Amino acid sequence: QVQLVESGGGLVQAGDSLRLSCAASGRTFSSLHMGWFRQAPGQEREFVARIGNTGRTTTYADSVKGRFTISRDNAKNTVYLQMNSLKPEDTAVYYCAADVHGGGARQTQDYEYWGQGTQVTVSS
Repeated sequence: QVQLVESGGGLVQAGDSLRLSCAASGRTFSSLHMGWFRQAPGQEREFVARIGNTGRTTTYADSVKGRFTISRDNAKNTVYLQMNSLKPEDTAVYYCAADVHGGGARQTQDYEYWGQGTQVTVSS
């Protein structure tokens, strides 16, 4: 089992920055591929970013490329999502997810474990 706890969400204005954190426990963190997803009201959960278990590979949704950066600190069992130049359309609940097996990246079914989510609201 893997437990994931997100933090760092909040209410910001357009153009501001936020950094989300996700602390993992229950399994060797350096073996996990980690992702961030988001879900706005009435919409499906969508892929935001992914980082491989070593941190050497990253993947981003087109909508956040150049504005968001995913990173990880394996010594702290934590994955981060630095969000810059935030837009109102970035408003959503952001979820951290862990992929044990690898091989996928952008689909919710690629991930076995999920956090409870943290709300990000961007006002115009």
